[in-house]
Amino acid sequence: MLIDMIAGARPNFMKVAPIINAIKKRRSEGADLSFRLVHTGQHYDKKMSESFFEQLNIPSPDVNFGVGSGTQAEQTAKIMTGYEQIILEEVPDVCLVVGDVTSTMACAITAKKCGVIVVHVEGGIRSGDWRMPEEVNRVVTDSITDYFYTTSEHANNNLRKQGVPAEKVVYVGNTMIDSLLANLERLQKPAVWDKGNLRQKEFILMTLHRPSNVDDGAGLKKIIDRVCTLSGDYPVIFPVHPRTMKMLDMDEMNYPNLLAIEPMGYLEFIYLLKHALAVVTDSGGITEEATVLGIPCMTLRDSTERPETIEEGTNELLGTDPESLNDSFDKLMKGNWKKGSIPYLWDGKTSTRIVDHLMSIS
Repeated sequence: MLIDMIAGARPNFMKVAPIINAIKKRRSEGADLSFRLVHTGQHYDKKMSESFFEQLNIPSPDVNFGVGSGTQAEQTAKIMTGYEQIILEEVPDVCLVVGDVTSTMACAITAKKCGVIVVHVEGGIRSGDWRMPEEVNRVVTDSITDYFYTTSEHANNNLRKQGVPAEKVVYVGNTMIDSLLANLERLQKPAVWDKGNLRQKEFILMTLHRPSNVDDGAGLKKIIDRVCTLSGDYPVIFPVHPRTMKMLDMDEMNYPNLLAIEPMGYLEFIYLLKHALAVVTDSGGITEEATVLGIPCMTLRDSTERPETIEEGTNELLGTDPESLNDSFDKLMKGNWKKGSIPYLWDGKTSTRIVDHLMSIS
């Protein structure tokens, strides 16, 4: 059985790594199971792509399209053209796509048109916000998926409403948490720790990359101003996404507690997240990681496709108005942040359950 594993952007790498390891383990036990790792190159910055393969012990991709930057349509077309050629060279039994990036949708469409079974890891999640390209990717992918590997009961309910037969939905948990738990003993202290004289639970971590927060330079500056002001004497560590850097005039960022740094590897970033007092973010994946690590999380978005991180975890959805941070920081500094719990099946064994099901398909 040949499985094509599709990875194109940072979140994909953490999601495919444990599945690859589970496949290798099953193959070592005699299973007729192999994979072809297809890297679309959607993220082209080394710190946003290659370093994640190295740190997570993912083998070198069997192919890398090197798609790079471009409009949504340009990226989609390049990915579909590249993947079609790979399928024509050797048809896989299954195309496994993860998450909700352009690569997810483009490869799912291409595989389906070539008669290949499509399985979607993280199927069924929805934000309801059609302004997000990711929401389009999710809905299009799920409209042609054959088997859905879900992370939550919310995702299961979304698929039921869509009319997906129960036997096509497999509640497995969260592969990103598999990667998180597997690497907790391997975390690496980043250079900024000593440079900024950081101490545990005495700094704020911030990540921003979504268009609603970073495409308007004035609005982005307001967010940074609020976070730095409300953090008081605590340092604010800001790994700046390449998309965000284009909108920033660093000469205007005159905050003594702000440390803007380049994107870092997975092991370094999780080291910071684990030891932060709190994280301010617009990333869905970080809300999941913060929930499992028990870190207070403030999400600057109007919607989320991961409501379990709010209902069960440590996440709060604040919207995109920087003033919404005031009450949240007040709760944080007074020690009144809610105590979260870890969602069902986020136990580090999701990838094993996925491979079990893949074997049943064959």
